[in-house]
Amino acid sequence: MNRPLTANSRNEAEMISRAKRQSNMAKNPLEKFRCLLLARGATGILGFGRVFRRMDDDGSRSLGYEEFKNGIAESGLNVSDESSKELFDEFDKDGSGTVSVDEFLRAIRPPLSEGRKKVIGEAFKKLDKSGDGVITLDDLHNVYNVKHNPRYLSGEETEEQILKKFLANFESADSIDGIVTSDEFLDYYAGVSSSIDHDIYFDLMMRQAWKI
Repeated sequence: MNRPLTANSRNEAEMISRAKRQSNMAKNPLEKFRCLLLARGATGILGFGRVFRRMDDDGSRSLGYEEFKNGIAESGLNVSDESSKELFDEFDKDGSGTVSVDEFLRAIRPPLSEGRKKVIGEAFKKLDKSGDGVITLDDLHNVYNVKHNPRYLSGEETEEQILKKFLANFESADSIDGIVTSDEFLDYYAGVSSSIDHDIYFDLMMRQAWKI
């Protein structure tokens, strides 16, 4: 059982290098911030999204500036208070002192063509066998047969251990709960997508990986 589809290591290394260069040149706070996340690799957007969604404890789907700044700090990004405030103000258009979590996270995702969104959605739907809007171990049991996995055959790992490791690829290291939402799935592949220039190649990789 391999890691789910990511760009190959050369593509991802090029993306990281490009994102680092662009972050130094970017003038727009949002573009600079997105580059900083992509400079962490394909899972940079995913991990950041998990931190921010977790912070919305009261379910209001909005954060004040201090919460917003703390979320950035918790994600491990080295961003100045001035840059955090610029980014916050860009989303607090009405001056209410709060920003929408969903709107912010949608904006920091790298742009995705409709074709890429469609194939990502098809892959998620295939994995979400129960149709409840999340991917869990139970869903994977119905999709993957690990009986030919070398670590399973050798007795080193059980079926559940292998499936848990597979599912964890879609989760950030500090927030593994065995549940992957459609937003988190999209965050993951938005990062992967950034390292693949051509829609046709991305579509082919997704269809081959998920047999769709």
